Amino acid sequence: MNEIQAKIKTFLSKFFPNHDLQPDEDIFALGFVNSMFAMQLVLFVEQEFQIAIENEDLEFENFRTIKSVANLIERKTPVVIHK
Repeated sequence: MNEIQAKIKTFLSKFFPNHDLQPDEDIFALGFVNSMFAMQLVLFVEQEFQIAIENEDLEFENFRTIKSVANLIERKTPVVIHK
């Protein structure tokens, strides 16, 4: 699990204290997500990782698992090239 996934898991664990959520586990299928929680997750991602989640990013597939959220963040994060 990389640092991004670890941060996401820490955030999600606050909502699912009795479940050890795995990187590939579908949080929608587990029944953990409602519309209010989904908005909290989007806000967390935007604030924690300093990225903007656009309307086209708001698909279930981007938020279904820890890995899918991490992949979205990695796609949205600008690559810094050190010279």
